[in-house]
Amino acid sequence: MLRRHPTLRTRRLLLRSFVADDASALHELAGAREIADTTISIPHPYSLVTARSWIAAQAHAFGGGLEVHFAVVEAAGGALIGSAGLRDIDREHRQAELGFWIGVPWWGQGFATEAAFAVLAHGFGDLGLNRIYAHHMVRNPQSGNVLRKIGMKQEGVLRQRARKWGVYEDVVCLAALAEDGTAV
Repeated sequence: MLRRHPTLRTRRLLLRSFVADDASALHELAGAREIADTTISIPHPYSLVTARSWIAAQAHAFGGGLEVHFAVVEAAGGALIGSAGLRDIDREHRQAELGFWIGVPWWGQGFATEAAFAVLAHGFGDLGLNRIYAHHMVRNPQSGNVLRKIGMKQEGVLRQRARKWGVYEDVVCLAALAEDGTAV
């Protein structure tokens, strides 16, 4: 069965599937050292080839029910400003991992919270998940603030969970449950 990638709307944002034309903007935004510095899986440098490959892989991951990634776009103007999504979707245990990033020029404006909340609501409502979890590096408390604003609760600290640029990083794990009602 072929499923269509969902489109989510918030007050200021449109969350849609990534398309090939997003590659240049994705390369530019995700290529910022500040983005790679506090994310576990974004490399630096982030080449245009990497951006194109990642976008091309999204259709396969979505089709397999493993992931759903959204291009975060400003509703007014249509500029790509970041990415948000769910990965490692586990249908048996009805859980997935939330991830997001917003381009540096849009930091501090609440876009990460708005996008993350929309994806959380999609996961609980449309996908029927029971648990959505997320991680952030201890040295990136801003991401933790976003996760707490959308109703996630800290579950623990995973010591030296990630290795970023040769340094082991402690990572905080947070989660929300469908029964918490945070995304209703």
